[in-house]
Amino acid sequence: MSGEGKVVCVTGASGYIASWLVKQLLRLGYTVKATVRDTNDPKKTEHLLALDGAKERLHFFEASLLEEGSFDFAVDGCDGVFHTASPVLLFSNVSQADVVDPALKGTLNVLRSCAKVPSISRVILTSSIAAVSFNGKPLTPDVTVDETWFSDPDFCEKSKLWYMLGKTLAEEAAWKFSEENRINMVAINPGMVIGPLLQPTLNASVKPVLNLVEGVKIPCETYRWVDVRDVAKAHILAFENPTACGRYCLVERVANHFGIFKILRRLYPDLNPPEEYTEEKASEPTYRVSKERAQKEKLYQCLKMEYFSWPVSCNIELKVETIVSLYIFYHLSVPLSRL
Repeated sequence: MSGEGKVVCVTGASGYIASWLVKQLLRLGYTVKATVRDTNDPKKTEHLLALDGAKERLHFFEASLLEEGSFDFAVDGCDGVFHTASPVLLFSNVSQADVVDPALKGTLNVLRSCAKVPSISRVILTSSIAAVSFNGKPLTPDVTVDETWFSDPDFCEKSKLWYMLGKTLAEEAAWKFSEENRINMVAINPGMVIGPLLQPTLNASVKPVLNLVEGVKIPCETYRWVDVRDVAKAHILAFENPTACGRYCLVERVANHFGIFKILRRLYPDLNPPEEYTEEKASEPTYRVSKERAQKEKLYQCLKMEYFSWPVSCNIELKVETIVSLYIFYHLSVPLSRL
């Protein structure tokens, strides 16, 4: 196993991407030091403790993004660190302080702790496509977004795109700090992440999909979709591949909500689309997000949606959501005009 004898830290380990990352790391033989906000909260720990290898090689540490030095014990003695902890508040009425401060200050606090540990060979930062494509440029069908794009903080602030601003400032600060302190860092920039859940709570990125099933009216917006298991795997490959460097966009498909709705209707034939969802809207050409760099480094190879079982602890709402997100991603390779 590639991780046997190696110790890594995963911050925000109870999160959506992080839970899959912990699962895959344990499967590969890594010893994982997992940080959570509250080690006594079963919602943060039980689903991780149930993973294969957890009993022998999973250790919890309590840490806060806003507390300097909070991650010192967790990263001490590690070979690598995966910094995934950051608030994901996409669809709520939130303030700048709710998102930007934890994202920016938390990232710098983690990196300051890493800078004290000479054994750390690489830090993998979970960034986002939110730090890539929000710069005010028109996203027309002839546009291809890639790793050379950076979101504009001024544009995000003026547009009150607080999550995008937080991820942009956090990644920007991370690059500056890592260069000044000679930290070997790689950033992973996934799109909207969907797929099976390990944690017992519904996360923000898959909530819009469930809204479509429940008949909640949401705008016909365009998103960049990627499978959570591919994202977790890319983090590990970015750590293990010695030539990996810089940032990597991870997006399997760009599609709007009506395109997703058409896939959902295969599961739920009686679903009726909102009035503003038209066939013309579903078939509108979209911009692309380049996979070339991630595929060249062999960090991204779509799993083609193997149907994993969900955790026993999940309630029926989460089971429905898991089936839906799995089904959608399996069909994202099918041209929407054929649905």
